[in-house]
Amino acid sequence: MSEQKIDKGVEASLKSLDTEEFIDIHFYRPIGYRWALFFQKLGVSPNAITFAGIFLGIAAGIMFYFPDLKLNILGMLLLVWANSYDSADGQLARLTGQKTELGRMLDGLSGDVWFISIYFCLCMRLTSDYSYGIWILAAVTGYFHSKQAAMADYYRNIHLYFFKGKSGSEFDRSAQQYEQFRDLSWKGNLWRKLFLYSYGSYTASQEQFSPKFQRFFVAVEKRYGDNIPQSLRESFRAMSKPLMKYTNILSFNTRVIALFISLLLNLPWLYFVFEITVLNGLLVYMVLRHESLSSVLYDRIKSDDRI
Repeated sequence: MSEQKIDKGVEASLKSLDTEEFIDIHFYRPIGYRWALFFQKLGVSPNAITFAGIFLGIAAGIMFYFPDLKLNILGMLLLVWANSYDSADGQLARLTGQKTELGRMLDGLSGDVWFISIYFCLCMRLTSDYSYGIWILAAVTGYFHSKQAAMADYYRNIHLYFFKGKSGSEFDRSAQQYEQFRDLSWKGNLWRKLFLYSYGSYTASQEQFSPKFQRFFVAVEKRYGDNIPQSLRESFRAMSKPLMKYTNILSFNTRVIALFISLLLNLPWLYFVFEITVLNGLLVYMVLRHESLSSVLYDRIKSDDRI
């Protein structure tokens, strides 16, 4: 199916075709769009959809606790349902202009809650066979999972920033989050303060993994401010777009396919091994490629070449 055959309503609800995965474009986004229209008629907010998806994801994890294929398949269906809601909340927010920081935080939190539930229930299922070793394996996997997801999200938002501008992305800087945190009084702003600090820490960890991009972006800000030349935007997009397939592999669909295969084989521990080996290798490759393109563009700016 070509991009031209994508429903215009669905396309309008997407962030960008540059950053969307094939399965998302042709499965989750069309389903999510219809959920979004349905919930819009009911007056349901995007955040309410996110909460519903969180409970569906938790229920899916519980189904994976049981060494029963039928219940595992039910869990798979619940997880697919949860992810369709994860599509719907963002699509509804973009269609109705209801994008908020809280919504972004909840959207990121929902996937974490799903996988915490899945990891915990898989460990409970496997403890009798592997004792505490499976918990250690899951903890290590969870740590790297968080890094994979964080960097994939970061590179997508960087791409969108250069492609569509600040309003078309969710690219943030930790310094700005920390500054808002310091300027805001604790009185009456407890949750806002906690959000700014935690989000600032999350963004800072992304920045630590991308030092050459940080150097490049500082140079861009100093020279152009918010008026980045279109030629530079186009150059960055052209170099970054081939890397978007790696950000998508490190997102939901690939890891869930691996999870489902491991469950169908009744070897759930294989999923943890897949994350630690295959996806971590891809993470390293993706970071190195992105750092390389950042160095190339930084050198062009510093040498005052035409971009």
